[in-house]
Amino acid sequence: LTRSLSITSAESAFEKAQGERVTLPCTFELSEEDVGTLDIEWVLIPADIQKKEETIILYSGDRIYNHYRPALTGRLQFTSSDPKSGDGSVDILNLKSADTGTYQCKVKKAPGVESLKIQLNVLDKNTGELLLKNASKDYSGTYSCVASNRVGTDECSVELNVTPPINTAGVIAGAILGTLLGLALLAFLVFCCCKKHREKKYEKEVHHEIREDVLPPKSRSSTARSYIGSNRSSLGSMSPSNMEGYSKTPYSQVPSEDFERTSGQNQTIASSKVAAPNLSRMGAIPVMIPAQSKDGSIV
Repeated sequence: LTRSLSITSAESAFEKAQGERVTLPCTFELSEEDVGTLDIEWVLIPADIQKKEETIILYSGDRIYNHYRPALTGRLQFTSSDPKSGDGSVDILNLKSADTGTYQCKVKKAPGVESLKIQLNVLDKNTGELLLKNASKDYSGTYSCVASNRVGTDECSVELNVTPPINTAGVIAGAILGTLLGLALLAFLVFCCCKKHREKKYEKEVHHEIREDVLPPKSRSSTARSYIGSNRSSLGSMSPSNMEGYSKTPYSQVPSEDFERTSGQNQTIASSKVAAPNLSRMGAIPVMIPAQSKDGSIV
């Protein structure tokens, strides 16, 4: 008698929850007569018998092919890194409800051929939310939730702390008041800036007007000539008879200038200085006193 290839796995049904991981077992033994190429093929048998089986992963010629079903990409892999050692089991990660179905493991090594069907049922997750309406401080405490099904049991705890409601009216009023104060402060700053700008502009305009109204200073030569001319006019209106009281006080400083001579004069006329009183105290101005020539004429 000869011994042929055989699958030694016994489990044929699994129930798992979404998000969990499942290992579909497929261990086998080879005989001395199995000398062909080893092929390990996993297929998904559809619920509709009219549809064709779908290959999901394949080991053949020491290579792994797992690009057949896009929905399982990145979630399906061989459990063993060397399936030809006798372990053709596969792992499905992060289970989804769409993974529910019948899976078949086929091991071929000519002339031996063997297969095994496994049923996988992925349960949909249910929520156990607790809704509390009009909760008061009496509702504060620790709440525990326990969930169980054919897959297993799980438990979670939540601590609830109910606090009195916040006075929203006061918060709103405070926010409005703060906003108004901020706007008032901003308006005050703008007013101060505008006022300062107007004052600077006014100062510039007044300074400019004052500079335009100031007359340029007269030159010294023009002032001296005007002064001498006014003295000549004063001399012309005075007679020698009225000058007797002023001949005793000499001038400290009297402006002088050359007098023009007439073309008919042949004699040299010498001007004499006549003393005059200090007229600054009397409110008068110093004057030039004409001198009398030898022939009796007034120069």
